[in-house]
Amino acid sequence: MLVPPLNTLPDLPPFGLSRLITEWGLSPIPFIVTIWAGGLYLWGVWTLKRRGDHWPVGRTIAFVVVGLGFFYVATCSGLAAYDTTLLSVHMVQHMTLSMLVPLALALGAPVTLALRTLPHGPRRWLLAVLHSRAVKVLSFPPLTFLLYVVSPWALYFSGWYTASLHSDYVHEMMHVHLVLVGALFFWPIVGIDPIPGRVAYPFRVLLVVLTLPFHAFLGITIMGQTELLGGDWYPRLHDGPMGAWLPDPLADQHLAGGILWGAGDLVGLAFFGVLFTQWVRASMKEAVREDRRLDLLEARERAAQRSGTNMSDST
Repeated sequence: MLVPPLNTLPDLPPFGLSRLITEWGLSPIPFIVTIWAGGLYLWGVWTLKRRGDHWPVGRTIAFVVVGLGFFYVATCSGLAAYDTTLLSVHMVQHMTLSMLVPLALALGAPVTLALRTLPHGPRRWLLAVLHSRAVKVLSFPPLTFLLYVVSPWALYFSGWYTASLHSDYVHEMMHVHLVLVGALFFWPIVGIDPIPGRVAYPFRVLLVVLTLPFHAFLGITIMGQTELLGGDWYPRLHDGPMGAWLPDPLADQHLAGGILWGAGDLVGLAFFGVLFTQWVRASMKEAVREDRRLDLLEARERAAQRSGTNMSDST
């Protein structure tokens, strides 16, 4: 089992809420992703407004402020500074990246914005990608559901999580993986963009409801483990300068499981609320369209009746 050498053990002050603000770092991948994605999105919004088109402010806030904002906080703030020191902090980061960030990004409708602002060539390429076989497979709801519920088990009960503690590259790729898998699952469910894999609202609600027991079961399983996740990593940290304030690794693991259980239910209920609201709005819009269709048919029937009456009078 790999363990960190004594001379490389980190030295961080005791963790507290204030450390989320004071322990900021500059991680290259999250910084570049946040700047580029946010810049391109705002450029698209500016392009629409310049030509007089409307783009909802709520979508911009969801994508740039909440989605990219929480992504950057989770990967560059004190959460990132302590995510290899305390499993409980890592679990907060995990839930943020796998559920909250994908929800906000999906509600920002970046694909719709791109289709409305890109030149003809890039727009045609984007449409080709959206209609490709690969995207259709990756957005197939049973497959994305399976990926979403299996990935956390594979992460914590294989060598993957331990490898992420010892390798910065694996650690960063784990963050990307959490966001991508969350996006693949939730984008067709709550997203506004015209992407494959969209199913009827009752099935979407069923998929979201089904995720709740999986998070709860995984959290309870982690809480009940007597073997430490990460092998000797967390006990080894007690040999370094942080040993005076670090909690017992098993107690922190128990807390991490509780966070996964509770946060999974809370964010899952938030997803359910967003989805239910979308369902109600879609039903109201459909009712309005149906009323207009019936009014049009009624108007045509009255016009036909008047035309028939006039023809009878003329004869």
